[in-house]
Amino acid sequence: MDTILNATRLVELTEALAGPYCAMLLGDFGADVIKVERPGVGDQSRTWGPPFVSGESAYYLATNRNKRSITLNYDSPCGEEALQKLLSTADVFINNQPSMASLKKRGIDPGSLCAKNPRLIYCSITGYGFTGPKAGKPGYDILAQAEAGVMSFTGEPAGGPMRYPIAIADMTCGMYAAMGILAALFAREKTGCGQFIDMALFDSQLTWLANAGSSYLNAGASPQRWDNAHPNIVPYEVFRACDDRYFVVGVGTDALWKKFVVVMGVQDEIGNDDRYKTNADRIKNRETLLPLLRDTFQRETAASWLEKFAAAEIPAAPIHTVSEAVDDVQTRARRLIVQLEHPAIGTAKSIANPIRFSSTPVSYRLPPPLLGEHTAEILRSLGYSDDDVRAMAVASAT
Repeated sequence: MDTILNATRLVELTEALAGPYCAMLLGDFGADVIKVERPGVGDQSRTWGPPFVSGESAYYLATNRNKRSITLNYDSPCGEEALQKLLSTADVFINNQPSMASLKKRGIDPGSLCAKNPRLIYCSITGYGFTGPKAGKPGYDILAQAEAGVMSFTGEPAGGPMRYPIAIADMTCGMYAAMGILAALFAREKTGCGQFIDMALFDSQLTWLANAGSSYLNAGASPQRWDNAHPNIVPYEVFRACDDRYFVVGVGTDALWKKFVVVMGVQDEIGNDDRYKTNADRIKNRETLLPLLRDTFQRETAASWLEKFAAAEIPAAPIHTVSEAVDDVQTRARRLIVQLEHPAIGTAKSIANPIRFSSTPVSYRLPPPLLGEHTAEILRSLGYSDDDVRAMAVASAT
């Protein structure tokens, strides 16, 4: 199968989520991803559970398909040599070690590696990058969510700051890193030279401020916690029907509002009320409008309302559980669940890559590897003999 990154080798020396997620996305595009792990321990996410499936962490399974795993003690002379040999074959190198001093000590800092291989794309993923007063500090998703301001306006109005339950800082940094690597590979086609990419969780999470950041930067307005409501659109939030089922409705334009009040059967009272004519009016008077809408929604079931909204082409949707989301007809139709045969658990399932190319489709070839599953295979490809491979295995075990 022709893939975009066919014949591109990526060496990944990362753990947890941001780096592995980035590498997996590029593996989906066809890159040969080699995951370097510590002997006997491996990626720390291998221990993040329960749930575990036949000894494999479900967390680890989420972000490590399309990779081969090699275990190397790169602090030993033979392991260091093997890592350098492996890196000499790489087009892309990703690591998430925050200490430049540690990288230099091992000879895997960007200056050293890019001098040896000028075509190398070197991507570092850390908490705060290699510049600024916080450079070198440990980076975790929850820290980035907190310091980038996102938690301050997430949650209920009367409550405290709220962390997103999904590691959005890690995933966002992983996606931006993949974007940067693809751009650097494109630039290399024109210049013949690689480059260093300095990615940080904090930087990536700050981009989530988007319109909230613009409101502050340009108008001096700091966002408040809106629960499930929208600061700039009304109604645009969660509602409950008479059967206690929840759903969302988004009335983003005044044209939709006119249809909305008809479907709701309130065009005479609410629809003709000057307090609610325009979106700006509805924002100003949301405290009187929303209780009226909530009372009206109690007249029928969620399924009934959603059917009416669909017929009127008003944006609305049920609030799915995870099981309902992954079993949704749209999920199945778009083939958004990947299934790969796995040596330990039978079938490894994961969420598909959402990018759809017309002529170079993403490729799902390998399940998340067992720890060190491909060590011998990769070492032999680097010129090591079977005796060398056995000796290195013994050295790593002691």
